Amino acid sequence: MSIHLTNTLESLKPIRLNEMDKVALMNRVDTKFIFHKDLLCSVLDNLSNHYTILEIDGNRISAYKNLYFDTEDHRFYNDHHNGKINRTKVRIREYANTGVCYVEVKKKNNKGRTAKMRRRISGFESTLPSECLNFIDTVVTDNLNPNSVLYNQFNRITLVNNTEKERVTFDFGITFKSDKDTMHYANLVIAEVKQEKLSRSTEVFKSLKSKRITPFRISKYCVGMTSLHENLKHNLFKEKIRKINKITGT
Repeated sequence: MSIHLTNTLESLKPIRLNEMDKVALMNRVDTKFIFHKDLLCSVLDNLSNHYTILEIDGNRISAYKNLYFDTEDHRFYNDHHNGKINRTKVRIREYANTGVCYVEVKKKNNKGRTAKMRRRISGFESTLPSECLNFIDTVVTDNLNPNSVLYNQFNRITLVNNTEKERVTFDFGITFKSDKDTMHYANLVIAEVKQEKLSRSTEVFKSLKSKRITPFRISKYCVGMTSLHENLKHNLFKEKIRKINKITGT
């Protein structure tokens, strides 16, 4: 981590994990952005008076691990690729700094809202135990029996707006792994603004706009699957991958 980034993060006042419930935003509107990591400090420098930063055991950067699950015919991936408005994503997530794991189901509806349902589990498992499958079936209302298809890890900075119900995450050091291949996007930052109601007037939108960083629809799951599974249909994602490669110099 650069000295500049360290100093920038230290300039933000901390918020503790047990204070995050007020911005849990399990039902929300998401706006995403991508940019080169060299711009991260300049984006964050504009936010120190308006946001706090999540700090866990003295750490202001948190490590995340995801394991995504899909059906044998890749229903979740294909629904996204084909532009289906109502779609689902299933994963196990480990918050590596705390060791806490959840099985999570994310559902996006035709109004552009994302709802996340989750259940805490004992550990990071490549095969879903029966209680997880029952939970997924309850949420998705189908007997899907999904299998693990993609591993993902990254580092995250989480900011909380001081006055608005808004949380902002900056993900970097993003790696994807399948059974055979690995893809590492060393220079990519994916930012996500999570709000109860969409507002483009908050300070993070202003900071990103000042750097000519515009909203960009992206799914880490779909990027990883497209990058590592050439046999999947991916025509509608080609332009997104080209932009990512242009930004990162991949």
